[in-house]
Amino acid sequence: MFEFKLPDLGEGVAEGEVLEWHVAVGDAVTEDQVLAEVETDKAAVDVPSPKDGVVRELHAEVGDVVATGEVLVSIEEEGDAEGEAATESESAESADADAAGSEAGEAAAAESADVADSTDTTEPDVTTGDGRVFAPPSVRRLAREKGVDITTVSGSGPSGRITEADVTAAAEADESESADDGPTSVVSKVGDDEGEGSDGPTSVVSKVSDEDGDGAADNERAVKSAVRKVSADEPMAERRDRTLATPATRRLARELSVDIDAVPTDETRDGEPYVDEAAVRAVAERAEASEVTDEDVREVTEKVVSEMREAAEETGGAGAGAAGVSAESAGDRREPYRGVRRAIGEQMARSRREVPHATHHDKVAVPGLVEARERLEPLAEERGVHLTYTPFLLKCVAAALDDHPILATQLDADAEEIVFKDDRNLGVATATDHGLVVPVVDDVDEKGLLQVATELNDLVDRARSRDIAREEMQGGTFTVTNFGAIGGEYADPVINVPETAILGVGSLAERPVVEDSEARSASEKASGDAASTGEVVAKPTLTLSLAIDHRVVDGADAARFVNTLKQYLADPTRLLLE
Repeated sequence: MFEFKLPDLGEGVAEGEVLEWHVAVGDAVTEDQVLAEVETDKAAVDVPSPKDGVVRELHAEVGDVVATGEVLVSIEEEGDAEGEAATESESAESADADAAGSEAGEAAAAESADVADSTDTTEPDVTTGDGRVFAPPSVRRLAREKGVDITTVSGSGPSGRITEADVTAAAEADESESADDGPTSVVSKVGDDEGEGSDGPTSVVSKVSDEDGDGAADNERAVKSAVRKVSADEPMAERRDRTLATPATRRLARELSVDIDAVPTDETRDGEPYVDEAAVRAVAERAEASEVTDEDVREVTEKVVSEMREAAEETGGAGAGAAGVSAESAGDRREPYRGVRRAIGEQMARSRREVPHATHHDKVAVPGLVEARERLEPLAEERGVHLTYTPFLLKCVAAALDDHPILATQLDADAEEIVFKDDRNLGVATATDHGLVVPVVDDVDEKGLLQVATELNDLVDRARSRDIAREEMQGGTFTVTNFGAIGGEYADPVINVPETAILGVGSLAERPVVEDSEARSASEKASGDAASTGEVVAKPTLTLSLAIDHRVVDGADAARFVNTLKQYLADPTRLLLE
């Protein structure tokens, strides 16, 4: 059986989300046939089969996140069936030999049978729910085997990822609580040092109603059913990893809510601690003798309610906002926060968290830019190229970066160095149905206007159809976002780290501009009227918003860059001098 692991889908890609399976269990596949569509940070890619064979198991469901290097699908190759048959024969012979084992083997078999007996066949299968679950397929498989709902397990791994230890702990907790008719665990474990000399429980975790009355009564009953005092002179033993016991003993322990791995014992079987029914009953009797009184329960309940009310008062509006999120109306709709949207969110959060933003706003009259496009657009159409204002803008930005290279930098914080990028690879923020993506046009300064327009149109079209490669959205040194195409004048764009600047361009529209006196005719100057000091006229203008990383770029640098850019935008023919 060939275990096909998720391959490296690109530099820096640690995981991918399964968008769609193109095969099912039992399907015959050939080499290079597409098995699944997997989405990385900002691109969806097809994953081909590396071998011929038959699909025997899919290790992930649609919506699951699979880490690079984890098994994605099991493929049976030709000849695997004979090998499996031989293996099964050997396993049967081995099982026959093990049947004549020692007393330790019998005890282990009894324990295994008890575990199987303790699993309630009426428990629901593992479900992933609509939310995002961070768990590799191996952990999901373990959860299914143990009957654990993985959506209820809290992950202790990196970024909240669920590990096998988390699933095992959840299974043990479910097993110890399966016989309880009341609520599940409400009280945290009391340590030996906390239990000594204590008049009541020291820690309670339970849901407390905001209102008194029935809610408080429910909490009191929950605390009373779950709180257990630990005697100071006869504490429970430290919990063991393994305990031998008969199935009847384990069943009795569950009925009496006794943790069998914490029952004190000096008896052993083949070197392993052994617990019988008498020891379990003794522990249960000690716990019953020290049962919590009604007064203890009321004291703990009142304390919890008081602490939660104080916390609510401290949070104030934040608490009210959180409550508002949970109070949904019938018409509300939820969508998973994952894939491209999650990648955008993480990138924006990182930028705001790490980069001190500063934004420089300005405005420029661009009649020369409008005239240049109107003259060149018919010629571009004859060559099959749709010419917008964006290629002009990119060429002007590249020229301005040559004059002010501090804007085309990256900060290497680890090495404490500022990296001046020689390439003029410009990213263009593009709104798509699946989120904001930033395709990069390489070497804008070395290409003609029509070539830039052709490459840009192709990148944008493929980005919107989700057919763009990840590497085509990497390597940018400066980003341009044209929010004016949708509407708006000024903004505070978020820097696309690790870059140190981003230019936002507002809508192109006629706005009032004071015309310079040098631009007026000599007759107007000679008239000597009031208008000789300047005249307000309507001209096509662009609004500019330049956000900078203030760790690297000063406000003066930003102003100088924008001034140079304005000169190129006002008169694009200046590019011919470069």
